[in-house]
Formats: sequence, structure tokens, C-alpha cells
Amino acid sequence: MITLRPGKERGHANHGWLDSYHTFSFANYYDPKHINFRALRVINEDWIQPSAGFGAHSHRDMEIITYVLEGALEHKDSLGTGAVIKPGEAQRMSAGTGITHSEFNHSATDPVHLLQIWIIPDTQGITPSYEQKAFPLEEKLGKLRLIAAKDGREGAVKIHQDVDLYTSVLAAGDRIVHKLNPNRYAWLQVAQGEAKLNDYHLQAGDAVAASQVKLLDISTDKGAEILLFDLA
Repeated sequence: MITLRPGKERGHANHGWLDSYHTFSFANYYDPKHINFRALRVINEDWIQPSAGFGAHSHRDMEIITYVLEGALEHKDSLGTGAVIKPGEAQRMSAGTGITHSEFNHSATDPVHLLQIWIIPDTQGITPSYEQKAFPLEEKLGKLRLIAAKDGREGAVKIHQDVDLYTSVLAAGDRIVHKLNPNRYAWLQVAQGEAKLNDYHLQAGDAVAASQVKLLDISTDKGAEILLFDLA
């Protein structure tokens, strides 16, 4: 079964300095039909204006992944981490027993465009931790690159949940086939461009949830950047 989640139906909040679209219920946006998908709890697509951002705030018991599409995001946290996240990198923050952080657009002139992803961990009360890795573009061109996984295999950042997160950058004419094992679920998010999943035509911001499907046939006529979650 494949279910479409149109990007135009997402929750939306424009605060001036922040323009945000919510795939799942978040903050003042609540939709009982879209609370989460398996352990996937949040996908927010954010545009943050130059020199603006989120002041210090706290999280508990959540795996938070930041994936920058354009621009650069500056991060500071109560672990003493200071970092700048750029396109091609994945940042993972395990909030565990509690962590405080801030996020700001690193540029004084250009907006930053990013996806912030929350995954419900399989264990609560873990020690907070931070990880950030770069994944070269050539490793994602026309193929799936694992960027986050429970076992941290293939150089992916390690998350505390049975979820494999892949990303890919597809050129016009590219095609990827992903086998979905029995009792596994998939969520495909189109970050940029246009893609096709089986018989579904998808625009940037669109997503599909898949279950009881053996093969995911992903292609594009115009080019796309996608994120694929393979979930327990």
C-alpha cells in the first residue's frame, strides 16, 4: 500500500524570520491523521532568514537529524559543540536525558534551507550526544547513500532506532530500485526537484508512505534530491 502526502497539504507557519512546512503535527499545527509514521515523528522544511534562528531551547528523548539543502546552519549546544552544517552533511543529535541547543543561519546575506527530522528513539534516558559527517556528492549521484542507521554502518551517523535513512541526488533519466524487506515500511520525501515513485508523480515537498510493497521504483525526468526512510 502506498499513501501520498502532498506537500501543499502540510502544516505551514510563517514567522517572518522563519518559513516552515510541517509534514507531521508540530507546534500549533495538529492533524490527527498525520502525527507520525512509525518512529518518524517530525519532518520540518525550514527557510531561515539571514542571521536569524532558534535561540537556546531544550529537547529530551528524541533523535534529531538536520539535513541542509542550501546555505549553512550554525549549531551550539550544552555539550560544548560548536559547528556549521552545510549541504552534503548530516547532523545527528541524541537528546536523551536532556540537551539545550541553538541554531542560527550562519550567513548575514543568504537564507538557509533545511530539513529537520525527529525520530522517536528505541531507548529513553540515554546520555546526550552529537555527531556530524559529510557525504560527498559523488556518493549520492544516481544511487542511494546511507547517511543514518542504528548500527552506523557504511560511515553513517548512528541513531538509536531501527531506521535506515538514505539520500540520493538524481539527474534526469536516473532510476533507483529499493527492495523493502517483509515487515519493513518506507517513507520517501522529495527534498528538491521532481520524482516518480512507482505510479506516483511527486513534486518538491511531496512524500509517500509505503507498506506491504516489495519494490520501490524511483525515477525522475527532471532531476531530484530525495530522502528515503526504511523503518521497522
